[in-house]
Amino acid sequence: MKKVEYAAGFLVILCVVIGGKIFLGSSDLYFRLLIGAGLGYTLSRAYTGFAGSVYRAYKTGSTRLMRTMTLMFLITAFLTAAFLFGSDPASYNLWINPINLGLIIGAFLFGFGMSLSECCATGVLTIFPSALPKAFITLFFFGLGVFLGFPIQRTASWVNDSWFSTEVGLKLAGGVFLPDLFKGDGFGGYLGAILITTLFSGIVVYACYTYEKHRIETNTYTGHPLEIMQEQLKPMNAKTFKLFSAQTYEHVFVKPWTLREGAVGLALLFMFLMGVTKAGWGASTPFGIWVGKLFMLFGMSPESIANFTHMSADAFTLPFFRHGASVQNFGILVGAFIYLLTAGQFVQAFKSGLRMRKKETAVFALGGICMGLGTRLANGCNVGALYSPIANLSLSGWIFLVFMVAGGILSCKIRSKITE
Repeated sequence: MKKVEYAAGFLVILCVVIGGKIFLGSSDLYFRLLIGAGLGYTLSRAYTGFAGSVYRAYKTGSTRLMRTMTLMFLITAFLTAAFLFGSDPASYNLWINPINLGLIIGAFLFGFGMSLSECCATGVLTIFPSALPKAFITLFFFGLGVFLGFPIQRTASWVNDSWFSTEVGLKLAGGVFLPDLFKGDGFGGYLGAILITTLFSGIVVYACYTYEKHRIETNTYTGHPLEIMQEQLKPMNAKTFKLFSAQTYEHVFVKPWTLREGAVGLALLFMFLMGVTKAGWGASTPFGIWVGKLFMLFGMSPESIANFTHMSADAFTLPFFRHGASVQNFGILVGAFIYLLTAGQFVQAFKSGLRMRKKETAVFALGGICMGLGTRLANGCNVGALYSPIANLSLSGWIFLVFMVAGGILSCKIRSKITE
């Protein structure tokens, strides 16, 4: 069976590389498919995801994922600063999100839903091949929450207006672009922006270590099994290396990456994406568009959907594989499939993922709709409102992080009482 999975995995790779080029036609769409597949593969192989940063810490006491994510934020911010230095930042579609009540409530709602569902916008795509019922329920209600939140995002001043603005922020989205606060540092503000980003990262890491130490001292620390397994895996023995052998295949295609390796991979993919598209990484908006398309299948007109959402009808009538963000999200799903198949884990993971208690159905549905609504209030998910803004040197990402964690902690407390 594993050999069949291996063959299927490489067939999917060929379909993506060759079929994607032929079918999509556009070089931009083809690039988005490839970058999405890379993101999905990396997230799956490193057993990582933004949602686990709070849930894992609460459940096991391990803050390793949160610390690794913070390292990823810092690495990408350094790369972004180097990328933008000497150029006009306004020529890029940077994620300088507004700082307002919408950001705070949206981040809290998103964190609350994220811990209920144990996944986020990208997470639901990467778990789809291995946890179909959970992924399908979360995906639908996530999309429904995004769809219902579209009119609020488009019309509410408390979601769009910013309490603070800087020069670049005024040009883009009315937020705070950190280099604007340090114009006199001799490096266009980027040195100061990196220093403050390093400071914020240090505070997060310190808080993580303090919390983990407390869990150890109170004998409530268990560690996360996947993280323990990842760290215990040994590198390939160069002395016994054989090009065509089961051992080599195991290391090249099966062996999980560590969290740090995943973080570096995601940071590099982020910069490839930004370098080609001149924009950051977003994932949540297509979910609401997909729900709108579903409603159209049941007879709703594009005009009525456009009137409700305050969006152009073109967003819902544009074919799926002509919409860049949808293609990129599809690529994330494909990337997850590729890893599971080439690692020979698809069948086993799929079978284990079919088990779901009835009570969990309602929990995942509530989590999905909270996340979806939260993305509209905060103008993004933990990719579009957390990772991309921090990487793009926006203050809003750090504020999102604080309230996302707060929502996630409350959610974990409630979820443990519901599901026990």
